[in-house]
Amino acid sequence: MLRIVQLVFTALIAITVGAQAQDRTALVGGRLIDGFGHAPIHNSVILIDGDTITKVGTVDTLAVPDGYKIVSTEGMDVLPGLWESHAHLMLSGHADYPHWQATYLDRLGDEIMPATASHLLLAGVTSARDLGAPLAPSKSVKERIDRGDIPGPRLFMSGPFLQYEVEDWQTAYRWPVRSVGDARRKVAELDAAGMVIVKLIDQDKLPRAVAKAIVDEAHKRGMKVVGHSHRPNEIRVGLEIGVDNFEHTGLTTAPEYPADIMEALKERTATGRIAGGPLYWTPTVEGLWNFDRTVANPEKLDTDCWERGLKDDTIADIRASIANPGQLGYTRLTPLRKPTLKRKIAQLREAGVVFLVGTDSGIPMKFHCQSTWNEMDVLVRVMDLPVMDVIRAAVYWPAVMMGVEDELGTVSAGKKADIIAVKGDVLEYISLLQNVDFVMKGGVVYKQGGDPVEENL
Repeated sequence: MLRIVQLVFTALIAITVGAQAQDRTALVGGRLIDGFGHAPIHNSVILIDGDTITKVGTVDTLAVPDGYKIVSTEGMDVLPGLWESHAHLMLSGHADYPHWQATYLDRLGDEIMPATASHLLLAGVTSARDLGAPLAPSKSVKERIDRGDIPGPRLFMSGPFLQYEVEDWQTAYRWPVRSVGDARRKVAELDAAGMVIVKLIDQDKLPRAVAKAIVDEAHKRGMKVVGHSHRPNEIRVGLEIGVDNFEHTGLTTAPEYPADIMEALKERTATGRIAGGPLYWTPTVEGLWNFDRTVANPEKLDTDCWERGLKDDTIADIRASIANPGQLGYTRLTPLRKPTLKRKIAQLREAGVVFLVGTDSGIPMKFHCQSTWNEMDVLVRVMDLPVMDVIRAAVYWPAVMMGVEDELGTVSAGKKADIIAVKGDVLEYISLLQNVDFVMKGGVVYKQGGDPVEENL
């Protein structure tokens, strides 16, 4: 009997090893833009074993061993999977926030967030920072993606916003904080639930000791702190208390950042590692810049890429809410903000902040399947950022900011096999990223030849 058990065990090991041996892929022939920001690698070869990149070379220097499935990337640019650094998975483009929260709160975990996660993944986003959602569905969706139960990007989540005052309809995804003890308890609760980011809003309205306690407790626990930057005092207080990453290009219609803020930003960026690393900024400008074009030609809203996984009544509700895009109260100041954006981006560049590509994806008319490439396109084409800098802001720097650069952010040996590919020259035409042809996350292919691989979704 013992002998039989031993033979069965040996056979199972052989089967397992055989299965693993077949789980090897070689991406061959494409131009590799590896995320480090140097010259691309032509005629690249990328060897992947399971979920990990093992070797990177060229067709002249790296032979594909036996047992590898070869996937041709000839005629394509190959890049690390994109990061979306400011997503809202609980939203899907609907224009009426109070209605959305009241109607869909109990459908976030089972319908909305799994659907929007898949939209990001199929757009080539293999990692995303989700900045603001109720805690329970955030935790659930993250855990199910981590287990492979549902498809989606690697999620780095904040759960609910922390702030001073919260309206009744917001209480599911915004938490009021009124004391130092309350600040520490709520950060601890977020940490225990697997959140790795604390999101602050209206930090200038919090008692200073409370705001500082939030940041200090988060940093003690290894969490990152992001803060709104809509008002001058949000930035001033955020710099004072040690916010790691500011979100948005705010100040509404003001033409530029005040002089004292610019001096404070330069002072902070001059300290670098002493202050805990670079100061990061996620400007989220595309929705503002292109709003008038969306009103003039709303055809892009008619795409069905954002419908996947959503129920018919949800889709109909979203469509009805944005039927008249030029009449939304949410965007009434947008035309006045647009002329200020180039100046503010130039100021932030001058100050030495490190940009991250993020879009506020999910807000009215900003669908997860479109947002990230839209932002990259405007940063390159309109804001005159070098294309390689924008790519690094979408792949390399987010991984560094979140402390996971040992696993993510570049296509290099030892990193997770999060890789996308697109036909054509991305360095010349960044908008080609609107049609990502190949998406791999952790060695699993979710899109090939421009089509979803349904058995993996």
